[in-house]
Amino acid sequence: MRFDSITEAIGNTPLVRIDPAVHGLRHIDLYAKLEMLNPFGSVKDRAAWNMARAGLPGARERGETIVELSSGNTAKALAVIAGMHGLSFKSVTNRMRIPEVKDLLLLLGAEIEELPGRSECLDPTDTEDPLTLFHQRLNQSGSAHLHTDQYFNALNTEAHETGTGPEIVADLDGRAPDWFLACVGTAGSSTGVARSLRAHDPAVRVIGLVGEKSDFIPGIRNIDEVHEVGLFDPATYDTIESVGADDAIDGMLTLVRRCGILAGPTGGAAYHGTVRHLRPIDAELAGGPERRTAVFIVCDRVESYLGYVKQRRPELLGRPPARNSVSTLTDTEVRAAQVIEVADAQKWITAERPLVIDLRSSFAYAALHIDGSVNIVDELFDELVRGGLPFGRRQPVLLACPVGEQSARYAALLTRMGHPDVRSLAGGIIAWRDAGAPLVRD
Repeated sequence: MRFDSITEAIGNTPLVRIDPAVHGLRHIDLYAKLEMLNPFGSVKDRAAWNMARAGLPGARERGETIVELSSGNTAKALAVIAGMHGLSFKSVTNRMRIPEVKDLLLLLGAEIEELPGRSECLDPTDTEDPLTLFHQRLNQSGSAHLHTDQYFNALNTEAHETGTGPEIVADLDGRAPDWFLACVGTAGSSTGVARSLRAHDPAVRVIGLVGEKSDFIPGIRNIDEVHEVGLFDPATYDTIESVGADDAIDGMLTLVRRCGILAGPTGGAAYHGTVRHLRPIDAELAGGPERRTAVFIVCDRVESYLGYVKQRRPELLGRPPARNSVSTLTDTEVRAAQVIEVADAQKWITAERPLVIDLRSSFAYAALHIDGSVNIVDELFDELVRGGLPFGRRQPVLLACPVGEQSARYAALLTRMGHPDVRSLAGGIIAWRDAGAPLVRD
């Protein structure tokens, strides 16, 4: 193949059959759509090009900067596209959680601005959130920016409705698969592909995969966050299921080691969630007249996530297994963690003066936090507890995170490590705010 521009190589990615000996499904053919093989490395290449393309000539004429609220693959693709067209690019985000992606963006010449958002992703309903306010200003007339707006731009969805979906049908000899399963981030790819496949066959079942509340999987929203995305419509999906970070890494290992597909953890989550969903269905198909088909998307490549893997599963990279890690907790231990409601927490703080630790990002903490609390970002706190209890056993501790899920896991871990009085704030800082409890701003 010969192209005049690298952007012409976006799309037409392979659809690869996964060996049944790997997944164990006897009556369902499973295929991976390898969006990792787009030229900039991810499924976001399609949306980035589709959202930016029409505005590039005018942006160049006016000297505008391309801006996107992204800390991952969309930012990476847009940074490349901007550079190709003589434009600058700015990535605006609450938190850059993958160091390799941040370094790559800087290498590509991107400007990175981290704003003090109150939550870990854009919440358009929180009109006092600095990240939301910035998003609104970008869309005002007279802005000196080309704002691609991936969370709300219909061109994000269109890229997959006119490209990814029809490619799947074509590669299946004109048939739509029986199941389509996709991780949900901005919801652009899952929504666009779902529309395309159902236009071909309304019987296609669409499964959305999201992260567990207490886990972080790059590129995937958890079940609370996904409702904050403008493109997300629950009616798109027949069901929505959650996947944990360990499941994502296990699925990634299967794809990397047994299939030769160098998928990142998002692709691993998609594979794990797909096989888990289909396994009981496959058992019911025994003796049926024909084979069925299912497709999942491999979003990007593994190389950018080696730090993520090293932090969670160091033994995979030849390092000692993690000590005192939340990944080793059982469900029983997490359920047994001490959880305290907002009103009781206020009384406890007044009476006992516990050490209040806020596990959110420094920017979210700066925006609003409990007076007197100490900000220890979750990644740093994770490192601290691996070396042992970071404070004395006589000091009562209250842990707080955005919604109370992550803090409960750390409370369970510290209890296992021997701390006699550590509690998790039920519902997190969101519940504290909603209850009208006082918060202060740096």
